Amino acid sequence: MGKLQSKISFHTTKYRADGSVGQTGAAGAPRQHSPAHTDAVTSVAALRPDLCVSGGRDKSVAVSSWRSGAALRRFIGHEREVTKVTSALDSNRVFSASRDKTVMMWELHGASEPSQHFPGHDLVVTGLAVSPDASQLCTGSRDNTVCKWDTETGECLGRAAISRNLVTHLCWVPGEPYVIQTSEDKTTRVWDSRELQVAHTFPAKQHIQTCCDVSQDGRYCLSSSSGCAGHGAEATLWDLRQTRGRVCEYKGHFQTTTSCVFLPRGPALAPSIATSSSDSTVKVWDQDTAACLATLCLEGSGPLASLAACDSSTLLCASSNSGIHVLRVSGGAEPALEEVAAF
Repeated sequence: MGKLQSKISFHTTKYRADGSVGQTGAAGAPRQHSPAHTDAVTSVAALRPDLCVSGGRDKSVAVSSWRSGAALRRFIGHEREVTKVTSALDSNRVFSASRDKTVMMWELHGASEPSQHFPGHDLVVTGLAVSPDASQLCTGSRDNTVCKWDTETGECLGRAAISRNLVTHLCWVPGEPYVIQTSEDKTTRVWDSRELQVAHTFPAKQHIQTCCDVSQDGRYCLSSSSGCAGHGAEATLWDLRQTRGRVCEYKGHFQTTTSCVFLPRGPALAPSIATSSSDSTVKVWDQDTAACLATLCLEGSGPLASLAACDSSTLLCASSNSGIHVLRVSGGAEPALEEVAAF
């Protein structure tokens, strides 16, 4: 990976919720596997219990085992950096968006060429969400549009434009026809995918909204904010069903919060969320109290771009300088977050 490979640093520092610091010792040194990408990793998503899909500045889409770090498939087709990747749960199809203004669909067990193309945006594609049954796809772009596609035929089923709506992220509400979208206009929107119309817009925040996620029960969504020097950079929990308003905020990052995810429920951890930031830290928060439960600094990783929750105790984090990090979340009296591997 050129200078990237020679500068990988896996020394990490753990911060407990009370602010005390603990160093990871040699016995806990993360395993280093062959890198999935030869440049910055821009997006990562869980694919199956043991698999993930990732995209990078090297223009490739990789399917890897996060347990072993082995790259199982590599798809080449985009002409520029891959910006987003996603997949429907337990699906054999993965989707990728790119700065080349296109979206592609790939078959996990198929040919190395894309099985479908979705051209139509005028600028970089920055949002990508697939319906739970993988039959429809929503895409968003810096061209102010959101599009809906038939994944089988590649037909564009709808296109909606809103002035100054520079899309930053999309996610589909489980079991519902709704899609959440964040924007550089500082708002978070709820789209009804059936007519491709905005069903609700949450109150604008003070900063650009960079990412969004939806809880598995469809009751809440998260959005994250840009920020600098401790101003902004919060994540916000929104109520989707009752008040349609803000529930609470999670503040603690010093630079832009780039990604936010709900953690699957586990036996040892209260309902929790995780965030990553350009300040090279990942934080786990108590969803209800907004208390920071654990912080991990990935030294030398550069800005962190994307998070994926694989199960209740495993997070994947895409970084600019040091690949994809595998993080373990442990609950109990003193919740902890530690790096166990990278690839």
